[in-house]
Amino acid sequence: MKLSTRTRYGVRLMLALAVNYGKGPIFLKDIARWEEISEKYLSLIIIPLRTAGLVNSTRGAYGGYHLARDPSQINLKDILDILEGETCLVDCVRDPSLCSRVPTCVTREIWCLLGGRISEVLGSISLLDLVRMNKDKLGNEAASGI
Repeated sequence: MKLSTRTRYGVRLMLALAVNYGKGPIFLKDIARWEEISEKYLSLIIIPLRTAGLVNSTRGAYGGYHLARDPSQINLKDILDILEGETCLVDCVRDPSLCSRVPTCVTREIWCLLGGRISEVLGSISLLDLVRMNKDKLGNEAASGI
């Protein structure tokens, strides 16, 4: 499994919003600068996150983006499912009718098991966990924003 740039940048975008949670809306241009990602690219990534209800936006001079829920209530699986689609390693896992070998295929069982574990791990890591990891890596700088 290889994650797209869209997903990797989306997680970084969500982390920036989580680090600044409760401090008011953040401009996308500021996140783009902090993360060294094109603002135009982030503007495309934020759309499905907002549509799915993970991010809210506020218009105006004091507008910007902020998390729709507490960082402890958003996990990596939520983000990946929105940006990457269903995390399915092999098509026959999602739709057994695609392959006539499903009843006798041992490797499909491995792909099911592996996909389940990946989902389990992603679901167990919240944005709050990432904020804490970020603080540990960056020290006090992380406490005041990215």
